[in-house]
Amino acid sequence: MTVDTITHYINIYGYFIIFLFLYFGVVGIPAPEESLLFLIGVLVIHQQLDFGLAVFSATLGVFLGMLTAYGCGKFVGYPFINRFGKYVGITAERWEKAKNQYAKNVGKTIIFGLYIPGLRQISPYFAGIANIGFPTFFIYSLVGTVCWAVPFIVAGYVAGDLFDINPMYVPYLGILFSFIFIIYVSIKYVRKKRR
Repeated sequence: MTVDTITHYINIYGYFIIFLFLYFGVVGIPAPEESLLFLIGVLVIHQQLDFGLAVFSATLGVFLGMLTAYGCGKFVGYPFINRFGKYVGITAERWEKAKNQYAKNVGKTIIFGLYIPGLRQISPYFAGIANIGFPTFFIYSLVGTVCWAVPFIVAGYVAGDLFDINPMYVPYLGILFSFIFIIYVSIKYVRKKRR
C-alpha cells in the first residue's frame, strides 16, 4: 500500500481509518505501523490532521488491538495449541518453559515488544494463552501503547517541522527507525550475555 493510498483513505474516512489500520496491524494483519505513525505526525504538521484526534485514534486502535488479541489468546489459543501444537513441535514441557519465561518478563515483553514487528502481534496472543491476569495485561499494554505510538507521531511531527519531508518517503523512515531499534536491542543483549 502506497503513501498516496493511505493519505487518500485518511482524506475520505478520516480518523477512523487510522484506528482501523493500527487495530488490524496489531491483531496480526501485516502493516507498516511505525511508518503510519510517523506519517500521521508529518500529516499533522502539514495541517491535514488534528494532533489530538490523530493521537487518540492511533492509541485507541493499538490498545484495542492488543486487548482483542489477548482475548483471542485467552479463549481460543490454549485449546488450539493443545490440539495442534504437537504438529509444530510444541510439547507440554516446551509450552510450560515458554509460559514461565514469558510470565517472568511479561512487562518488558509487552511494552518493548511493541517496538519489534512480529513480536508486537504475537505478544498479546501469548499473554492470553499464558493466562496473564487481565489487570496486569491491561496496564502494561496501555503503557506500552502510549510509549510506542505517541513518540513515533511526535517524531513525525518534529521531523516534518524541521525538514521538508515528502510523505512518499515516510515508509522508509519507519523501516530505518525499526532497524535502529533492533540493532540497539541486539547490542544490549550481546553485552548482557558477555557479562
